[in-house]
Amino acid sequence: MPPDAPAPAPPPASWRIALPHSSAAVPIARALIRTALADLKAAADSDTAELLTAELVANAVEHTDGSGPIELVVELMATGCQVEVHDHDPGPPGDLSALRPGSTPDPWQEHGRGLLLIRTLSSACGHRATEHGKAVWFTLPATPGPPS
Repeated sequence: MPPDAPAPAPPPASWRIALPHSSAAVPIARALIRTALADLKAAADSDTAELLTAELVANAVEHTDGSGPIELVVELMATGCQVEVHDHDPGPPGDLSALRPGSTPDPWQEHGRGLLLIRTLSSACGHRATEHGKAVWFTLPATPGPPS
């Protein structure tokens, strides 16, 4: 490489870990997301990341059959971080799209509040098919100052 050529950008830092398909996955994921953000030196709100990660993992445990592990993936990006929860069920999660104009969610309904939290507190969210099922994800923007 010529001496005046810019150095290639390093690949995004990431963290990937398998979780058990049980209710024990939720507290494990909460601790892991906080550790991952600290290890990656991510300038994202770790309290929000912990809450939303717990929601995604709880949904994966509750709504999939347990035919495989759940995987937590955290990727640090220039604009913040992205968190994905992979499971082996190819079916899409509930409605992650924005609320329809004029609609009001029912805060007392038994299901769906977690997805409402994810839509409301993340900068973006969605799902995609994977080779072995799906990944449900959200992104959080970088926050000014040191990581929380």
